[in-house]
Amino acid sequence: MAKKEQERKLTPAEERRLRLFEETTARLEEQGYRKTELTIDLKKANIILTLIAIPFFILSTVLFFHLNGEVDFSFGLGKSVLLFIALIVLTVIHELIHGAGWSLFCENGWKDIDFGIILQQLAPYCTCSTPLSRRHYMIGALAPLVIVGIVPYIFGLFSADLNVFLLGTAMILGAGGDIMLTIRLLRFKAEGKDVLIYDHPTEAGSVVFDR
Repeated sequence: MAKKEQERKLTPAEERRLRLFEETTARLEEQGYRKTELTIDLKKANIILTLIAIPFFILSTVLFFHLNGEVDFSFGLGKSVLLFIALIVLTVIHELIHGAGWSLFCENGWKDIDFGIILQQLAPYCTCSTPLSRRHYMIGALAPLVIVGIVPYIFGLFSADLNVFLLGTAMILGAGGDIMLTIRLLRFKAEGKDVLIYDHPTEAGSVVFDR
């Protein structure tokens, strides 16, 4: 068991996924696949994403007001609460979109999809228990960024809807981890042409099998 996995107590679901992952790894290695873990440290990732988020938010806000001129920027308690609730709902939808995207290519559909939260980092997650092709894995990984991030961001930007724009901005930033993991996956040079991507069962990231 990896050091990271020993630092926190795994949930029964994580233990089940870890056993399945170990069985799948053994089977794939018997078939000649090499294993490479592409995980990230959530604490370090959060620091990097925060440093990126601040200038991104500032530049996006400047762009919004440059394109739309004066827009009502007042936020009362009621509107703030509604935006917070909308953000929570969109976060749930974000994870569901991950699951929907990956389930399209899983052998057992939704049965291979799990949801949960890592309490230490307050990080909700969706994970897939089936090795997927690189293209199929990336579709599930980036679909939330596009659907609940980029689309409302662009709509809000050009319709002068500040609320939708802010929610889209927040969801783009919320997909920062997905973007980081996808970049790592794109930068990874597999030695073999046959490549499978397995979502890591207990950590943020994926495991590449190639032969």
